[in-house]
Amino acid sequence: MALSYEFSIGSVRAKEKSLLTGSDIEQMLSFKSTDELCRFLNDKGYGDGNEIDEILSSHADSVWNYLKSIAPDFDIFAPFIYQNDIHNLKVVLKGTMADRKYDELLIAPYTIDADVMKKAVENRKFSLLPEWLGNAADEAYEILAHTGDARMCDAIIDRAVMEKMLADSEKSGSEFLSSYFKTLVFYNNLKIAIRSSRTGTDRDYLLKALCDVENFRKTSVINSALKGCDALIDEISKYSEYDCKTAIDEYKKSPSAFERFVDNKLIGMAVEICKRASEGAEPIIGYYLGCEAEKKVIHIIASGIRTNSDTEIIRERLREIYG
Repeated sequence: MALSYEFSIGSVRAKEKSLLTGSDIEQMLSFKSTDELCRFLNDKGYGDGNEIDEILSSHADSVWNYLKSIAPDFDIFAPFIYQNDIHNLKVVLKGTMADRKYDELLIAPYTIDADVMKKAVENRKFSLLPEWLGNAADEAYEILAHTGDARMCDAIIDRAVMEKMLADSEKSGSEFLSSYFKTLVFYNNLKIAIRSSRTGTDRDYLLKALCDVENFRKTSVINSALKGCDALIDEISKYSEYDCKTAIDEYKKSPSAFERFVDNKLIGMAVEICKRASEGAEPIIGYYLGCEAEKKVIHIIASGIRTNSDTEIIRERLREIYG
């Protein structure tokens, strides 16, 4: 029997009760070792393993298996999974060029089978890949083979996936997905431009790396970035789209504050729209994004514990959660 969104939403609303809460996070902040954190997560049934990465990997597997079992149309998650595809492409490209093993670095789920990816790269037969990625993969291969410029290689592949995420989210019929990925790509562009303005990257790189997206003033951003970071920050601080001005105010405090603002904006969109939705795919997507937000929080806390950071410093780095 075909799954219905009515059933899926009911299941997800019940599942949301198992997401981390503010009190869970406060308890995690009190731990003095990652062993304590692992025991806590194990006891909550969050995932299996003796190390943080093992537990998070176990949890991710269970989330994807759950979503596959309840989503009437699992293709709605494709724009998120494409990011695993490009990770795998970069791993295979660089592993092949350097003649080193890379199988353990490949991640799932993916929309492009790992064996297909390997065959496409090893035989330089990129027609085996989907059209949205084939041409970019061929260009990236050419650059890596002849110049060894891994940064430009990554930029070309990253732009291809940003364009694909935008295209699929537009076709999805979900206003949330469309808005979410426009925001994501807008801020990915800003991060690229800011990094480039600090390292003195040339115009050609920016033209190839930046993705066209609604309300992104590409020409102005490139021209400002070429003048340096101060000129770029002055330019984009004038923009109001996507709460950009507030984001740049945060950047002026610190780059990490900017990153935190962007992450919080994206999960905030999910809380505002997906948690309130009573039909369609949004509640299921929201649950997935909530699980991803939890992973970031756990990573930050674990990292803080390992470096013996002050609790208040760790707290300042934490992202908002969906639960």
